Amino acid sequence: MNRRQDRRHEHRPPYSLAERLTRMNLLVSGAVLLIAALAFFSFDQFTFRQNVVRNLDAEAQIIGDNTVSALTFNDQYSATATLASLQRSPDILAAVLTTPDGAVFASYGTANLADVGAHRLAASEDHHVWMSGIHVVVARRILFQGKTAGTVYIAATLAEIFQRARQYLLIACAILVFCMLAAAIISTISRRLIAQPIIELAETALLVSRDRDYSVRAAVHADAGEIAILVDAFNTMLTQIQERDAALNRARNELELRVEERTAELQTANRELEAFSYTVAHDLRGPLDAISGIAFLLADPGSQFVDPDVHTMLAQLKTSTANMGLLIDDLLNFARASTTPTKSVPVNLSAIAREIGSELMRSDPARQVDFSIADTPEVLADPGLMRIVLDNLLRNAWKYTSQHPKACIEFGAKQALTPGEIPGSDPDRTAAKPVFFVRDDGAGFDPARIDRLFQPFQRLHGKGDFPGTGIGLATVQRILARQGGAIWAESAVEKGATFHFTLN
Repeated sequence: MNRRQDRRHEHRPPYSLAERLTRMNLLVSGAVLLIAALAFFSFDQFTFRQNVVRNLDAEAQIIGDNTVSALTFNDQYSATATLASLQRSPDILAAVLTTPDGAVFASYGTANLADVGAHRLAASEDHHVWMSGIHVVVARRILFQGKTAGTVYIAATLAEIFQRARQYLLIACAILVFCMLAAAIISTISRRLIAQPIIELAETALLVSRDRDYSVRAAVHADAGEIAILVDAFNTMLTQIQERDAALNRARNELELRVEERTAELQTANRELEAFSYTVAHDLRGPLDAISGIAFLLADPGSQFVDPDVHTMLAQLKTSTANMGLLIDDLLNFARASTTPTKSVPVNLSAIAREIGSELMRSDPARQVDFSIADTPEVLADPGLMRIVLDNLLRNAWKYTSQHPKACIEFGAKQALTPGEIPGSDPDRTAAKPVFFVRDDGAGFDPARIDRLFQPFQRLHGKGDFPGTGIGLATVQRILARQGGAIWAESAVEKGATFHFTLN
């Protein structure tokens, strides 16, 4: 047996189709034979009883014919001798010959003589049969010249019927065993002709579904008739599936090749775009620095330009160049968030937040802002990218609290408690993730417009209220997504804002 056949027999069910067919054939054959045996047994018992009664009635008629003269001439000795001839029949137990008035004239046997005497033939009857269990009594009227000469009563046993039944049962059992053996042999032959092709077809289907090997084919039996058509159709289906599977594999390989080519092209384009971004930033920063320097010199009090309008325009020029530099920095950060390879090292976010808070306080010492930086657990992340994340979030909090005389900016972490607390997260891993947050009590924003919060160049406040490029939060979201994290916000107008974020 080869390996493929071994694998097929591994999955054969405990009661296969062949075994079920064999059992069904044996059950049907046994049931039919049993019913037939019961029917023949019942018929034999009925006919045997009828024959016994018929024979007893014939004996009674013969006894009556032979005892007419004895009854006529009152010859009891002759009548007794005639009754004694019944001893040749072992089933006859007793016999009684009576006169027309019912008196006993002669008798044979004594075992059941009382039972015989208990029966009386009616005046309107010529013969009668009484049956009780295994005993039978037959009465026959004796007629001579149209008149009643007497009556013959014969009692017999039906014990032979039980012996006959035992013999019949033994014969029926022997026939049943022989027929069951014959049915088993016939079932084996029919299994090879009918069941075996179906079993092989089922095993082949199981093997194909388990191993996904569409090259397997079911064996075709030339003498299987409709089953051969079924097997051939199954093999044709496997051929079609194999061809389609091969076509899908070729298409998948071609698609993978195209994806690799496109990926390589995109990587090349990203590298070129990054190089272009740095080149543009470098080329733009030179002229911007020159313009800013010239504006600073021209705005010097010792300069020849003393016209207030000129000083106003120079101030606007300095502001515009500063905004342009900020925009360039934001665009570079946005590009780095998508293209820069990330590292995964231990990072202390609280230390970075404290550094950024100190820088903000030095940039405007006159502001009354209370920074509350809690100690948070270290995370595995890219330190450069995480500095960009915290710088954007803390500077946003600094900016949107600038119109309040006093402000509070917090940074900390808490443990996620409910599966729905982190949007889009796996509920099984939610409890193991710390949730970091940056909270302020500044201007806040309208929660109805939160869908625009993390889109590039989308602003929820006017430029006249708060300056900015609208790229910072989009950059933050992209950086966190690259590191398997997420960010979401909660806010209300003039009630501050809280930005939550997680890392993988």
